[in-house]
Amino acid sequence: MNRVLLNNVDHAELRVAPRVGAEFGDRANQLPIYPGEFEQAQRDFPILFRRDGDSIDAIVLLGLDSDENLFLGEQGWTSRYVPAIQRRGPFSIALTRDAGGGEAGEPMVHVDLDDPRVGDDAGLPLFLPHGGDAPYLQHVSAALRTIYEGTQQARAINAQLAAAGLLRDVVLEIDLGDEGGYNVPGVLAVDEGALAALPDADVVRLHRAGLLRLATMAAASLANVSRLIELKNKRRAAA
Repeated sequence: MNRVLLNNVDHAELRVAPRVGAEFGDRANQLPIYPGEFEQAQRDFPILFRRDGDSIDAIVLLGLDSDENLFLGEQGWTSRYVPAIQRRGPFSIALTRDAGGGEAGEPMVHVDLDDPRVGDDAGLPLFLPHGGDAPYLQHVSAALRTIYEGTQQARAINAQLAAAGLLRDVVLEIDLGDEGGYNVPGVLAVDEGALAALPDADVVRLHRAGLLRLATMAAASLANVSRLIELKNKRRAAA
């Protein structure tokens, strides 16, 4: 890996191919998701949660078998939304370093020059002829902002949802009929019963913090399990 700070002088002519595939992590059956993505992600994917030590992270469920993304086709993602962690491509975001080597200043975009998508002559430009950001870099920067802001906020938000009694441990059972089924263990989901039974004071508090809306979207997203079943059955039928 060779991450360098991106700039419109050294990288004025650099092109990047927005390719997707297993080698770039697109075949994962689960991906992290951040609060700023819930509204769009809940239209396509089930939103669940996983414990990581004392913390809780949100994820989207994309497939039922290991390394299976049912929303990844031969031409790329088939879903309306692609999680920011994959939209970022070979880019990352980090704070600049001060003279002593510590983090300082604003978060800046970095690019991995060793990534095979970087330097592809058939790729998309990152900068306009006079130095402004090209549309592809704007797209990447938006994904990176979602990730950066999400990493600052997500675990505190998820902890508040858990403290309000809205997250419950579940073993997600998925029935494929004659084809058998799957269990997805070790996950948490928003408890719709607990959501409906929230005391008025908690409803107001969570609403004002923007958390009630997130919980409602995560609960509604579970209807997308039926979409996973449909896609899985179609894939098996085509095999």
